Formats: sequence, C-alpha cells, structure tokens
Amino acid sequence: MIKIHDLKKTYGDQTALKGISLSAEGGAIYGLLGPNGAGKSTTIGCLSGLIEPTAGSAEIAGHDVKTDPIAAKSVLGVVPQELALYDDLSAPDNLRYWGAAYGLRGKALEGRVQEVLARIELADRAKEPVKNFSGGMQRRLNFGCAIVHRPKVLLLDEPTVGVDPQSRRKLLELVRELAAEGTCVLYTTHYMEEAQELCDRLAVIDHGSLIAEGTLEELRDRVGGRDLLRLRGSFRADEVPAALAGFEGIEILNSDEESLLLSMPGASRQLPAVFSALGDANMSVAETTLTQPNLESLFIQLTGRDLRE
Repeated sequence: MIKIHDLKKTYGDQTALKGISLSAEGGAIYGLLGPNGAGKSTTIGCLSGLIEPTAGSAEIAGHDVKTDPIAAKSVLGVVPQELALYDDLSAPDNLRYWGAAYGLRGKALEGRVQEVLARIELADRAKEPVKNFSGGMQRRLNFGCAIVHRPKVLLLDEPTVGVDPQSRRKLLELVRELAAEGTCVLYTTHYMEEAQELCDRLAVIDHGSLIAEGTLEELRDRVGGRDLLRLRGSFRADEVPAALAGFEGIEILNSDEESLLLSMPGASRQLPAVFSALGDANMSVAETTLTQPNLESLFIQLTGRDLRE
C-alpha cells in the first residue's frame, strides 16, 4: 500500500533524502528508525503531499502522490509531530471537523465520532475544550483525528514524543489494533524500544540514506554476534589502530582523546587483553561499557553514533 522508489529531496545545497526506496503492505507496521534530522519527517512529508520531492516517486494504495494527490490523500491518515487540533473546540468537534473534511456527513459522521472517542478513551471528557487536556490526551485526540475516516494507510511521525506512560501504552495499543484490522502503518521513531516492540519490518535511515532494512531478526543477524565496547579514559586516536592491531575482528567505530567505541566479537573475554594493549601504548581506561548485540548496537555499528545524537 506504500511504495517509494528512489525518493530524493534537496533544499538548495542541502540533501534531506538521498534516494530512499521501500514498500509496505496492508496489515503491517513498517518502522522508519533514525535520529532527529535523519530524513524521517521529510519522508512522511513527501508521502502526505506536504513536501514535493525533488526526484523519485511515492504511491499510497496505488495512487501517485504527485499525479493523483486527491485520491492518495482520501485513503491516507497522518499523525504529525506537531498537534493538529483546535484548542477552543471539544474533542468531538475536532473529530467532526476532520471527518467532514474527508466527506463524512450526518449519522455516518456522528457515529464514527462517538466510536473514535470511545476508542481513544476520551468519551468522558467530551464536553471540555481541548486546551484543558493533558499532553497525553491531546496526543490521543491527534491520533483519533487521523483515523476518523478509516484510512487504508496511516503515517505516524513520532506520535509518542513527550507523552506520559499511560498514553504511550494506549497509542501503541491503537497502532497494533489498526494493523490487525488491515491498515498499512508507517511508524517513524527514534525510540529503539518502540521499534522493537511494534514493527514487523524496519528501515534504518541516517543522513537521508537508507542504510539497513528487514525484519527485526534479519537486522539482528547483521550484527553477527559482535559486541559494542565503549571505553572512556585517556587515548591518542592516531595511535589506537596500531595498539589494537593484534585483535582479530576488532573495528574502531569512533575515537578521540577521551573515548573509544569498538565493535568486536566476544568483547567480554578480550577485555583484559584490550586494557593491556592500550596500557602498553601509554593509554589508560577509566570507564567501560559493554553492549551485547541488539538493534541499538546495529545502529551504532552502521553509523558510528547513538540513535539519539
């Protein structure tokens, strides 16, 4: 239901997307994982028709978003990072507004408004203006406005940023329910735990490029049993490669005067030898952090930096 081919977006001499290609089917939750500024929101903007791509194509349920935008938008729901709500209106009135914008009228509209209110657990606050709601309640209503017309494809751009744990659990539950009902969900996040918990397939995006794609199991396999070893202390970056040259399979992902980031198999077994090799080169270790293979370690090994940097 979502097809993106070689999607590119430039702003002057800045490139936001460098040829992204991916596809997602109905009933699936496809995660787009990356740090802030990686290109996730630009991808959402191109799919929703808010941003015109520089090159490439994007389709929603068979409709090209550039050549057939009305048809594409009619089957699309978007939950943006920024709240798209009218603060002085009630939750039902916000839902009525967005439902009417998608062509719902009369009893069909009112029935759907009440159904969504119950689903996002705001029926008991129906008479209050949205400005009285907590941040989590507003996030749930923002979600409700995106699904009031029963879209076939749902785009969620960091929907749980800044919400309380209870609202976060409810939002994730809603996402799973919609996918189970056949909705195609594209979910962008920089929360690793959400990606692992929710998504059937994942794409890792960084600096506008798609650098890995597959199921969680497939992505974990790419780590290949390699551990991440973070060292803090006193180092000379230009001398580190020579000091560690005797270790088979070691990879220096990042280094400076105060820290080292290493990828290596069986790091826990080799720690004493690593310390010894660095000490022989007059470098010292003050702090050690060992991370065993997971999705976060994959991201760091691919990019050399943490997801939230």
